[in-house]
Amino acid sequence: MATINNNYLKLKAGYLFPEIARRVNAFAAANPDAKIIRLGIGDVTEPLPEACRKAMIKAVEDMGERGSFKGYGPEQGYGWLRETIARHDFQSRGCDIDADEIFISDGSKCDTGNILDIFGDDNKIAVTDPVYPVYVDTNVMAGHTGPANEKGEFEGLVYLPVTAENNFTAEVPAEKVDLIYLCFPNNPTGAVASKENLTQWVNYAKQNNAIILFDAAYEAYITEDNIPHSIYEIEGAKDCAIEFRSFSKTAGFTGTRCAFTVVPKNLKAKAADNSDVELWKLWNRRQSTKFNGVSYIVQRGAEAVYSEEGQAQVKALISFYLENAAIIREKLTAAGLAVYGGVNAPYVWVKTPDNLSSWDFFDKLLQNSNVVGTPGSGFGAAGEGYFRISAFNSRENVVEAMRRITGVN
Repeated sequence: MATINNNYLKLKAGYLFPEIARRVNAFAAANPDAKIIRLGIGDVTEPLPEACRKAMIKAVEDMGERGSFKGYGPEQGYGWLRETIARHDFQSRGCDIDADEIFISDGSKCDTGNILDIFGDDNKIAVTDPVYPVYVDTNVMAGHTGPANEKGEFEGLVYLPVTAENNFTAEVPAEKVDLIYLCFPNNPTGAVASKENLTQWVNYAKQNNAIILFDAAYEAYITEDNIPHSIYEIEGAKDCAIEFRSFSKTAGFTGTRCAFTVVPKNLKAKAADNSDVELWKLWNRRQSTKFNGVSYIVQRGAEAVYSEEGQAQVKALISFYLENAAIIREKLTAAGLAVYGGVNAPYVWVKTPDNLSSWDFFDKLLQNSNVVGTPGSGFGAAGEGYFRISAFNSRENVVEAMRRITGVN
């Protein structure tokens, strides 16, 4: 009989968001007249920017002519998109990133999990707590951890608490680790890291021959001028960091699927014989073997993000969601809740009132207000007693949700 990967059995019964869906579906079935407002999963609601839609329509037309038809594209992405990204997102900010160091993919969620394919099983791995669950769960699936304890912490991982006391930015660990997951602007807390904080991390990584896996999926939401958008704005980061970016929350590509990962060519790690190996070559081989690339149509849509029209439309889209976040912050703060985030990120991180647990607060909002958020404990033990509310929704729904929660128009 075939056997399974037993590491999957270490995982909790359900990934966080399916468990939310299960509870919401059960409530909806029992209360068919309830008008549920979902501010939980960070899915966008507004249409794709017009510039992207027009570019994709043109690309579809290209596929109808033999001369412009595209079959298999480069697994790494088309050169014209990689060059545009390098110039706009990195070189314009003083980051020495070349187009061939950028790999186009179908999602940063996929890449942050798939990147483990090129790393060994004996690395000591550090994650922030609370944390985006994919970082932890993919390491569990890969066999890099032991079982979970009663708090849900997996043996073998180094947890770095991010709390109100440290402004939700992790401090470098006292011990040596090999792989470090950082996400800024942070999901779920909405916090950002200063240049000084990221410099500490880069210095730590270089001193300890560690690799930083830097998730910058929400960098477009940064509103403060002194906050880095990329880890590569920090001197020396090309020697110790891989960066993940996404068009999902920037340009509404959650259902369209396009992202990219930056692997500098000079970035190295150790082989079993202690020789240095270029990670770019390994990731290039991994993608060429396991991935057939993002469609030509979608990549043309992503390219249009960087046009003059696309930039204006994307900025308007981001401003819309940030205005939603501001409404959530204002209303919940006025209601007496402790509120964090929502300034440089589309997420608001709320301390649950009256010492309620995260899931108890979830159930209370669902039952009493018919509003769905995300329990903080689903992001890790340090998230217990907190709650994430997403600004991704219509203005009407955000305003109505705040009215229901606070009881104030």
